[in-house]
Parts: sequence; C-alpha cells; structure tokens
Amino acid sequence: MHSAFRARTALPVTTATVLLTVLCPSTATADSASSQCTFSKENHKYVGTPWALQRVNLDELWSQSKGKNVKVAVIDTGVDTTNPQLTDAVDVSLGTNLLPRKDSKGQPVEGARSKATTDTVGHGTRVAGIIAARPMKGTGFVGLAPEATIIPIKQNDAEGHGTAATLAVAIRYAIHVKADVINISQDTANAVVPGDDLHQAVNEALDAGIVVVASAGNDGLGGNDKKTYPASWAGVLAVAASDRNNERAAFSQSGDFVGVAAPGVDMISTVPKGGHCSDNGTSFSAPYVAGVAALIKAKHPKWKAREIVAQIEQTAERSIAGHDRLVGWGVVDPVRALTEDDHPIEAPHSDTDLTHVKAPTPAELTLGETPQERTARIATYIAIGVAVLVAGLSGGAVALRDARRRRRGLERGIL
Repeated sequence: MHSAFRARTALPVTTATVLLTVLCPSTATADSASSQCTFSKENHKYVGTPWALQRVNLDELWSQSKGKNVKVAVIDTGVDTTNPQLTDAVDVSLGTNLLPRKDSKGQPVEGARSKATTDTVGHGTRVAGIIAARPMKGTGFVGLAPEATIIPIKQNDAEGHGTAATLAVAIRYAIHVKADVINISQDTANAVVPGDDLHQAVNEALDAGIVVVASAGNDGLGGNDKKTYPASWAGVLAVAASDRNNERAAFSQSGDFVGVAAPGVDMISTVPKGGHCSDNGTSFSAPYVAGVAALIKAKHPKWKAREIVAQIEQTAERSIAGHDRLVGWGVVDPVRALTEDDHPIEAPHSDTDLTHVKAPTPAELTLGETPQERTARIATYIAIGVAVLVAGLSGGAVALRDARRRRRGLERGIL
C-alpha cells in the first residue's frame, strides 16, 4: 500500500458485512470466468479483431487521443502483469492489496498477502485489458486507451468476493493516488443497499473530480428492474451490456439509473500469464466505457468529471430520443465521443431528430385515368396503328415488285 495512505478499516469479513461480487452473468462471481480457459504462457492468443473493436474506427479514434497520462484505477481481483499486453500498462508502484488477512472464522484469506499484480481469478486482468492493453503483434485485440495507465487495487478474494468496507477503502486509495477514472466491475450481492461509508467514499471521489464508472449488474433476465450499488448512486456512470445488434444483452440489469450501454457479450480480453479469453457480463461493459472516459480526459484534461460523463451519454447511439431504461442514453460510440466535442456539456439532453425525422413525401395516388392520360393513350394507339399500316403497305409493294420481276424473267427464259 502507498506509504502515505492509511486504510480506515482493517477489519475481517463478518456476517454483517455487505458483500460484493465481480460480475459474470451466470453466477455473479468471477470463478466461473476462470474455468473458460487455463492461465499459462501458452494460453490461446486471439488472432483476429474482436467484434467490440470492429465497431470502432480505431485509426480515427486514436488520431484524437490514446489516453496518455491518464490513470485508471481498477478495483477488482488484481491485474496480472505477466501478460505482455499489460506489462507496460500497469503502474506497479501504485498498486495495492486491500484484502483482509482473516475471514469471519479467523481463517487466513487466500491471496491476502499477494501483490496487486497477482490475479488468480483473472477477472481484474480482463477488465484492465479492455481499458488499456498495449498493441501486440499476432493479435487484433488491444485496449481502447492503449496509452492510459492502470492502477491495480486488489479488493476481491480468490472467489471474486469483496466487501463494501474494503471497496470504500479502495475508492479512497484511488483518490489518494490521484486516479482520473475509477472502474468498479462489481456490485453488492442481492442488490443490498450498503452502508453510508461506501456512499460517502463514492461522493468523495466525485468531489475530487474523478470519473466513477460501475457495472449495472447481471440480474436482468425476466425484465428485472432494480437498483444496484454503487452503480445507481447519483454521479456514477452505470453501464449496461449490449450485444452485437446494439440491443440490451438478456442478462443486463435494467433501470432508470443506467447511463449508457457498451459491448458485454463475447468480450475478448487479456488473462493472467498471457493470451486471451472470451467472457460475458456488465463487468466488461464498464471498462469499455472507462476506456472512453480515459480518452476524453487525455484530450480534454480540464473537463470536469460530469462533463466527461455527459459527453459519453450525449454521443451514444440512441434507441429512442431520450433516456431508455434498458440501455440508458444509448450504446457508447467512442469515435463520436472524441470528435463531436466542440465544447463541454453539463448533462445529456433528448435528441428530437431521432424520433421526429421528417417522413418522405408519398407519391400521389390516382385512382382511374385522367383526361390527359386518356388522350396520351389514344394518341399512342393511333401512332402504333399507322406504323403497322405503313409497314404492311411497304412490305406488300416489295412483294408485288419481286413477283413482277420473276414473271418477266420466266418469259425471257431467265430464272
């Protein structure tokens, strides 16, 4: 932990503590994600360009910004720097492990003594890759902000669980090391409202001018509409998951608190030791947006946090003119967010052009025949008749002439 920072709490997990889990749609814990591939130096490397990056003109995007000098705090399961695409992306000196040493039964917590750059779950490593993975030969995968710096803050254990208490400490640590953006890809279990301390920590981050991005949650099957924390608190940019059709992913949480949506299905990203894996969840939508926030911050370092959030929301691809409880203000559009930025705005507003588009003027429908059309039709018939008659008369004259020539030839004895 940074030498000048002192955590407000070092208490072990208790049964009264509000639990948080990193977000994967099937179980809402990160261990299911790690089962999709093994973590080794020989792990599969994704050769092509993932669909979530194909939807972006990266050359145009990076002509505006690459996120240089912007620090993004990833509060998660740690970030493994042995993956070559993350080695230069992570500031190891600023990383910290906030896991309690013992659990509620007094037993040692696995990973509590490891570094923030150790990730046995793989969740935080995926999140960090989507934000700032460096380009690498042999793969089309890269982070949206490939010059941003990741601050790894480990507060989730080997099963992907953390507590509201340690999350509050993690947020305050991010404030202390002057993070520009905080990514929180987790929420409280069963949407339990956490205590005031976590809410206060979030507000402290917002007051410090930090963009706070959080996953909306993965309990959206069946049309569930409920608040999740910390995503639903005012000032936090809550991110839902979208699919390849720019529609809400089936598992993505809905609600009025959703700010925007971002790709969250079949998301390719970095895993511990090397290579890539695919995963689903709002856990991987949030860092997509955090990456865009880093790009904007690098281009407009004097913009306020709420102006960066408003820019992302205003330039998103809308489903309706205003706010939609399924995808918020729309699916994030990184290029528009970086190019339609003449001046900062304080809040998004409805785009009436999207729903009040002037309909094309239909062609006039005439039932029956007008007098003009009848005259033209008769004239056409007459012209065709005259042409046929002339052709017939001309053909008859030629036949008569040929017959007379043959008769004269026979009379003279010539065929």
